[in-house]
Amino acid sequence: MKKEKYIKYILLLCAFLSIIFLLGITITLFTEGIPIFNKVNVWGFIFGKSWHPTHEPPEFGILPLIVGSLLVTIGALIVAVPLGIGSAIYIAELAHPKIKELLKPIIELLASIPSVIYGFFGMVFLAPLVQKVFNIPTGLNCFTASLILGMMALPTITSIAEDSISAVPKALGKASYALGATKWETITRILVPAASSGIIASIILGLGRAIGETMTVLMVAGGAAQIPKSIFQPVRPMTATIAAEMGESPMGSLHYHSLFAIALVLFFITLGFNLLADWVIHRKKYAQFK
Repeated sequence: MKKEKYIKYILLLCAFLSIIFLLGITITLFTEGIPIFNKVNVWGFIFGKSWHPTHEPPEFGILPLIVGSLLVTIGALIVAVPLGIGSAIYIAELAHPKIKELLKPIIELLASIPSVIYGFFGMVFLAPLVQKVFNIPTGLNCFTASLILGMMALPTITSIAEDSISAVPKALGKASYALGATKWETITRILVPAASSGIIASIILGLGRAIGETMTVLMVAGGAAQIPKSIFQPVRPMTATIAAEMGESPMGSLHYHSLFAIALVLFFITLGFNLLADWVIHRKKYAQFK
């Protein structure tokens, strides 16, 4: 009993520490990011189209950075969601047990590869290939970054979606077959809808991996703080901007505070996506039991 009591207190401590760390991060973002708005209005900061923090006078418009982040994230989801959910369905319902035992560890192993390796692969192999295939000036662009981020988000989406589909009671599938449904009808109309909450959660986690990635987009997105006219132009996401410029900005300067303000905007964007996902999941659960 004493052992269980100690474990309970240790887990409680871990939970409190998680909350404290989150509060610490949030307070730091606000205290270091808010001062920029004493010199730059919020509207001009978020919707300004020029990011030149070292010019005289400096320009702190982060709209190109927001657009760059959203474009590469949406592109990554376009790549990762169909492949991830398709792979999850195959592994959970169609693959031979021996193939399943082989595929799932391989896919999960992809999640452990450092992001710098993905970025190096994108720079050395994928970017020159994209440049040659599409006959464009540079392969370091939004399209290449989206492909790499899609590859990085794929293991997360596949693994969680597969667990969700596998967790659906087998009785539902057997009942569907007993009523004369085909394999495809059972998967698309019974199993996937029943596992929709877990599948949506996997997509949100994949989205979080994509929008929060730093090193890969810093290496393969092109690094141009502009609103692109096509997916084959370089972009500069918010995370890449923070990583590239934080070491060069004097502590306490407007440039320094503007980078924390970018992190604060990214924090709210991510929070918004998570709240939206939580609302969708709860709405689906409510609809199932209504």
